[in-house]
Amino acid sequence: MKPTAEVLQDLAQPSNVAVHSNAELAGDVSATAAADDEKRKTDDLAPLRRKPRLLAVPAKDLDPSVQLTAWDVLHALGRAITLSRRGAGRGLAEHWGCLKYNQALTGDSDSFMALTSEGRDTADYYKALQSGELGTGFALTLATRLLRRRYPDHFVSIVSADTALRAGWALTSRDSGPKSGYRYRPQFFAEVWQPGAASRVIPIACKGNHSGLSTSHTQLASASAHAEAVHIGVWNETPSLVFSTELPLDGPLAVHLLESGGDGGWLDAPPRTLDHALEDENVFPGIQPPPTHGTEPEEPEPGYHVKPERYAWFQHALARTAAASLTAFAGDGRATTPYLTKRQGQRHFAGLTHAATDSVQDARHQFLGIDFVGTDHVFRLNRRRVEAFSGVAEDLFRHLEAGRVERYRHEVYARRSTWPHATWDPGWNGPISVHADGSVLAMRSLRH
Repeated sequence: MKPTAEVLQDLAQPSNVAVHSNAELAGDVSATAAADDEKRKTDDLAPLRRKPRLLAVPAKDLDPSVQLTAWDVLHALGRAITLSRRGAGRGLAEHWGCLKYNQALTGDSDSFMALTSEGRDTADYYKALQSGELGTGFALTLATRLLRRRYPDHFVSIVSADTALRAGWALTSRDSGPKSGYRYRPQFFAEVWQPGAASRVIPIACKGNHSGLSTSHTQLASASAHAEAVHIGVWNETPSLVFSTELPLDGPLAVHLLESGGDGGWLDAPPRTLDHALEDENVFPGIQPPPTHGTEPEEPEPGYHVKPERYAWFQHALARTAAASLTAFAGDGRATTPYLTKRQGQRHFAGLTHAATDSVQDARHQFLGIDFVGTDHVFRLNRRRVEAFSGVAEDLFRHLEAGRVERYRHEVYARRSTWPHATWDPGWNGPISVHADGSVLAMRSLRH
């Protein structure tokens, strides 16, 4: 068992992560998808509708090896699961789930990141959960880096796809409205935006495994079907990113990445005022293909289609959902409630919570010269009491708290390149991660 101080130092230590994306990978995934379709036919099942073609990401957009800290990956995971509604905390403390992996990863600047002995032991019992959640953290960290390089004059926001889509579609039998009956969906959207301009939205499907490369081929083929389930604008022109993170028990991890091309995904419409509340819509499910014989419309395919008349509404939904995710990450249920519609889970942030699962925005700390407000969590790490803090830069949080989404977006866009990159705060004496959206995740030992 490592001393707690050493665990905290390891979390802040940059390490190398291999990124695998080339024509050979794309060919292997295509062959895996074709084999799966043949098997489905043999089993009297319809082949899955997937992205027509998956491509390698050009080397100029993402290096084959990148340096990350485990703490930054956990920060990305914590932000991603804030609105997941999977635990008994009714959403108010979902993000603390990322902390269960604070001893799962190891590496340094001279090596590639891999699982620790604890990570390997956990995989024996919770293989799918650990690989899926860590895969999400790595995928979203790399997706953000890739898109920032491609769109240097834009901001990149990661938004929960289920939460955003629920504002317009009934995803499950429990949701009100016309039921989609389709279980394939991307897990996230990347919104690439500038204030007052059209956004570009890129579906992201990500998976993870503790098995090997052949499993990653299968996962990427499956992820292609999930990414295909959302079309924005013209049929088959919505770009997407698909990831499979391979976390072997006996070697370094690798992130396998492919993309689908296309000129779509742009929400090109006069923008709404984002400060106004969002209402649930009842969009009829299905993706409308173009006519192939004469002028008769084809039957809709299963999925979710954002048509031009819905562009402004969808941009509104994405911005409000991203705001809700930030205020929930800071532990403020009262500030989160106005940003969500009833179907998106507004009541999960408005009612009473179970004992020991709540999160309250009542903590304040300064990191690297910036004042943050948020929530804290005290627990034991290797028998030592530690404190975790999650929050948002105070000036930006006050805008969100008051419902000023437009003001928040203008200011965070202007500051997108100014945030510190340090991984350790000496005054706090622990690992720290600050993201461009103004959020922070930090942890330190407490005195006995």
